[in-house]
Amino acid sequence: MAGRPAGGGAPHRLHRRLLPWLWLAPALAPVGVFLAWPLANTVWLSLRDAGSGAWAGIDNYRYLATSAEVHTALRNNLLWLALLTGGCLAVGLLVAVLTDRVRYEAVAKAAVVLPTAIPFVAGAVIWRFMYQYRPPGLPQTGTLNAVLTAAGAAPVAWLVDTRTNNAALIAVGVWMTAGFATVILSAALKAVPAELHEAARIDGAGPWQAFRHVTLPQLRPAVVVTATLVAVSAFKAFDIVYVMTNGNYRTDVIANLMYRQLFVDQDYGRASAIAVLLTLLAVPVLLVNARATRRVGR
Repeated sequence: MAGRPAGGGAPHRLHRRLLPWLWLAPALAPVGVFLAWPLANTVWLSLRDAGSGAWAGIDNYRYLATSAEVHTALRNNLLWLALLTGGCLAVGLLVAVLTDRVRYEAVAKAAVVLPTAIPFVAGAVIWRFMYQYRPPGLPQTGTLNAVLTAAGAAPVAWLVDTRTNNAALIAVGVWMTAGFATVILSAALKAVPAELHEAARIDGAGPWQAFRHVTLPQLRPAVVVTATLVAVSAFKAFDIVYVMTNGNYRTDVIANLMYRQLFVDQDYGRASAIAVLLTLLAVPVLLVNARATRRVGR
């Protein structure tokens, strides 16, 4: 048998390595045009002065490090990250477990999933009326305060009082996002083999022990994926804040601050720096999501 020409394997290996990228090129080209180029341009603009267009270096990033309004927005985003993610996971897991294989499963899950079909702006308008506040002694037009006053309690300025306003906004986010978590966790729950539960019962495990030691470990990859996706939406929180408070009363978030810097103050340099900051905050979450997604795929 004739031997393969010397070095003939190298072009073949190179061809095998390049071929997948050639097939991916049509899909990667739009990514480069609509993602990589705008990102690079945003970084470039963040280093320019909005007034003169001259090179500003890190001045816009120095503003991020020293501005009280940026610190407030960043703190609120971290609050959104913790409470929105935790709230959606808690509601989603609770609904998925309690309604699994019961007669009213479809109705209960539909009630939780339905708000996800409502645009965030529309949901924010609905809840703005729910939270409506009028001074004590006047008829309350907001649903929650009408209930409170009917029960003999004082009305609450939900969106003005700094003790309640951020929690009230995040509650709207949970109401509109928990259905997403419910769908993913419910599907993962139904994929848990019934044999594992049977084995746990035979071994004498109670319902809580079976859930903790059998069900929950099986759900962990889906929980991580859901948590990271909700966390990304927490970093992007904008619609609810913009419609309900416009960032007033110490409720500002990074995305709303970026919008105001760009479209109100016309300062594209600072707005671009804020956009870069928002991207950097989201990247670690996206990496965790990618790793968790690969584990689920396996």
